[in-house]
Amino acid sequence: MSPADLFAAERARMVREDLAGRGVRDARVLSAMGRVPRERFVPAAHRDSAYADYPLAIGCGQTISQPYIVALMTELLRLRGGERVLEVGTGSGYQAAVLAELAAEVFSVERHAELSAAAGRLLGELGYANVHLRLGDGTLGWPEEAPFAAILVTAAAPAVPASLKRQLADGGRLVLPVGSGFGQQLLAVRREGGEFTETPGIPCIFVPLVGKEGYPGGP
Repeated sequence: MSPADLFAAERARMVREDLAGRGVRDARVLSAMGRVPRERFVPAAHRDSAYADYPLAIGCGQTISQPYIVALMTELLRLRGGERVLEVGTGSGYQAAVLAELAAEVFSVERHAELSAAAGRLLGELGYANVHLRLGDGTLGWPEEAPFAAILVTAAAPAVPASLKRQLADGGRLVLPVGSGFGQQLLAVRREGGEFTETPGIPCIFVPLVGKEGYPGGP
C-alpha cells in the first residue's frame, strides 16, 4: 500500500472512530474531515501521528488541535455553505482548510509570521483559493471584512473578546475556548440582535490567545 493510500485509510478510520464514533453527527463536517489531508499540515517528524486523536506541536509554541476538537468546534458553527467565516489563529492552516470545505470564504488571522507564511503556501498548493490570511492580532478580528456569519477561535481567551462579538453577524455563531490552564471550557456564543447567548461545552486545553483583548504575551 502506498503512503497516500495508508494516509487515506487512516483518515477514514479517524472519521469513523474518532469523530462519528464520539458523537459528531453533521454529515458535511464528517465529509470535510475525510477530504482534508491532515498529514500535509503536521511537521514531517509527526506525520505518522497525523491521524491520532491528540494535538501535535507545529512550532512557535503552537499546536494543531486533535481531530475530534476540530470537528466538534466546526460542527458547533452549523455552517451550511454560503457563509463568510473568521478564524482566529491560523496555525498550520488545517482548521482553515476544513472551514474552506464548508463555507464560501474563510478569513484567518495569525500572529506568528512563520506559521502564516507556511500555511499560506500549503493552502495555495492544495487549491484553497477561498482562504484569505492576515498577520496580526486575532483578538481584534478582521473589522474590514466584518460581519461574519461564524467565528472560530483556536486559542483560549480569558473572556470573549468584545471586538469579535461586534464582528459577529446577527444570527451568527462564535465558538471558542475560554479560561486558562486546565480550567478551560468550550463556549458557543449566538448573537440575536444586540443580545448574546452563551452555551458552555466540554472542558478542553488550548494554547492561550495572546493579544490586546486576550492574554499578554510575545510578539
